[in-house]
Amino acid sequence: MSKISNVLTMLEYLSSGKKYSIKELAEKLEVSPRMIRVYKDEIEKAGIYIDTIKGPYGGYVLNQNIRVPKRFITPKEIDGKNKDTYNLINRAIKEKRKCSIEYYSKDKETISKRIVHPYDLILIGNEWGVAAYCEKKEEIRHFYLNRIKTIKLLENFYN
Repeated sequence: MSKISNVLTMLEYLSSGKKYSIKELAEKLEVSPRMIRVYKDEIEKAGIYIDTIKGPYGGYVLNQNIRVPKRFITPKEIDGKNKDTYNLINRAIKEKRKCSIEYYSKDKETISKRIVHPYDLILIGNEWGVAAYCEKKEEIRHFYLNRIKTIKLLENFYN
């Protein structure tokens, strides 16, 4: 497996809340114990901190709620335009910034302008979407990425 696949798999194991020794993780991922330490460092560089328990019965444990994408979900391929939208929404989520979007109606005949506070990228069926607070509707809504005509990252932040 690739490094990123192994890191995600390691996160998936640790997200169960169970303590894993370095040796156990190395066997499960079929890599050396040294690589497990490298993966831990990479995960921590991303802001996800793994607790280390020292001693003969020690190991790694994750004391955070991390949602790891499941492999059995196979979303449709994201086309070029939607990749830009996906990346921009991801940035907005990380920076807690509002976005201005133009969104097609279901029949794609009308377009509405919305200010949204993106919270999470999600799969709706097998389509990518975003869960966001919509200022116009004053509630959390789900928006399909393929129905977002334009998106602009705003300078305003949300809590």
